[in-house]
Amino acid sequence: MNETTVTLVGNVATAVEYRETAAGGVARFRFAVTSRRWDRERALWTDGSTSFYTVSAWRTLGANLAASVTVGEPLVVHGRLRVREDERDGQRKTFVDVAAVAVGHDLTRGTAAFRRTSRSEPQPAVATDELTGGRGREADPWMTATTQLVTVP
Repeated sequence: MNETTVTLVGNVATAVEYRETAAGGVARFRFAVTSRRWDRERALWTDGSTSFYTVSAWRTLGANLAASVTVGEPLVVHGRLRVREDERDGQRKTFVDVAAVAVGHDLTRGTAAFRRTSRSEPQPAVATDELTGGRGREADPWMTATTQLVTVP
């Protein structure tokens, strides 16, 4: 299946909301991405327009994100993009969602301290969310994979 993947660099715009669902925990937040360009005439960076995305992170990624991120923090978000239209209050509106595969602090703008979480039993590889129209399906291997850090002597 062809899916559009994106990597976004921006700031957390709303508090991370975490809730448990039948398919596992999910964290959601709004993410603000502002374009920047170099203004040669004034010799400084200027801000362009800001785009907002709703980011969802499932299972372990969602739980770790909720425990690690607060409003205003700079992040790098990588995931699957979905654009959808909906009618609200009699008007057609466009929403842009990202199902996160990986999220991390943007270390060009600060420092972070990594703390490993303890491993739990593997979860079933079935996802039910708004990206699948509420239908269960086999999960993308990126959604359930765990990363193992290896120290080389």
